[in-house]
Amino acid sequence: MSVHSAPDSRHPDEAPADEIVSKTRRKQAMQALQDLGEQLVALSAGQLKKMPLTDTLFSAIAEAQRFTRKDEALRRQMQYIGKLMRSVDHAPIQAQLDVVRGLAASEVARQHRLEQLREVLLADEKTVERIVRDWPGADIQYLRTLRRNALKEREQQRPPRAYREIFRVLRELDVASVTSAVEEDVG
Repeated sequence: MSVHSAPDSRHPDEAPADEIVSKTRRKQAMQALQDLGEQLVALSAGQLKKMPLTDTLFSAIAEAQRFTRKDEALRRQMQYIGKLMRSVDHAPIQAQLDVVRGLAASEVARQHRLEQLREVLLADEKTVERIVRDWPGADIQYLRTLRRNALKEREQQRPPRAYREIFRVLRELDVASVTSAVEEDVG
């Protein structure tokens, strides 16, 4: 018993059924590009310059950033940005946007870690030894002096100069350790 397949009844110019994109899917794709455009509009000027954008798209985004009110004009500009996004390869733009977000998130996490270390240092003087162990270049005497001054400032309700200086010192130590680790990897 042989099984015969039905002849292909499609017109030669028609696309196969699996290649036909529904109107809903097209609208979703256009909305996704417009959403990507909104994320680009939310970036700072410096971050925006790092994006792989065409001149026209960059100008349209810069124009949208100048709008101060969220009104009909901004909505139309965002639609225009979405339209421009359809004619460019949006994958590199999305990848660069992910990098910008990731760097920002890791920087925030790093700052929180250093702030927590500062609080632990103020609560326990033995933390100075841990800092010197983690960062051999740290000036133990200077850190102890800053800790004493920061505690005094809190007690006397004075401006937190030493408190801020502790954070600055910790940040410099952290940056120096990261820089030296990168240099070791390269060298």
